[in-house]
Amino acid sequence: MKTMYYLASTLGSTQSIANELHRAGVKDWFIHIVSNDESGINKQHLHSSNYLETLDLVRDGVIGAIFGLLIGILIASLIAYLQPLGGTLPNIIYLLIIGVMTLFGLWEGGLAGIASKNRKLAEFDQDIADGKYLILIYTTKKNESRIQYIMAHKFPGAKLAAKDSHFLNPFSTLEHT
Repeated sequence: MKTMYYLASTLGSTQSIANELHRAGVKDWFIHIVSNDESGINKQHLHSSNYLETLDLVRDGVIGAIFGLLIGILIASLIAYLQPLGGTLPNIIYLLIIGVMTLFGLWEGGLAGIASKNRKLAEFDQDIADGKYLILIYTTKKNESRIQYIMAHKFPGAKLAAKDSHFLNPFSTLEHT
């Protein structure tokens, strides 16, 4: 599922865009708004962004889990090589060490992710601070051209700022337009 990033200048235009996309068959769940005007978004019954979108929880969690896995493999390998307990241990012990370290890395990465903004949205911090509304539209590749057509012809003031091959992929980068 692709994500299209549009910048709109007013809450009214954001509401109009959401209404038009609903008429075109895009469900509410696939349109999220990032803005400093949370009360305005709620009053207009628009979907505000969620923590998975605004924080780097997924990206940092995955990175932490990878580091935890590598550290777990290193610790298990050292224990197997050095045999500090005087003999070989059952394989399940090594798997438990690797599993616990992976989960610990995931947890630590998640904590780091909660404390940091989503790196993909960080590019739009100044626009959001200036009062603009970032509209995230999730769509299939099949519907992408239809949404672009609607946005270009009915809302020329809304700027297509970027596209993403998949929002939750922690290692994907934005394609700027």
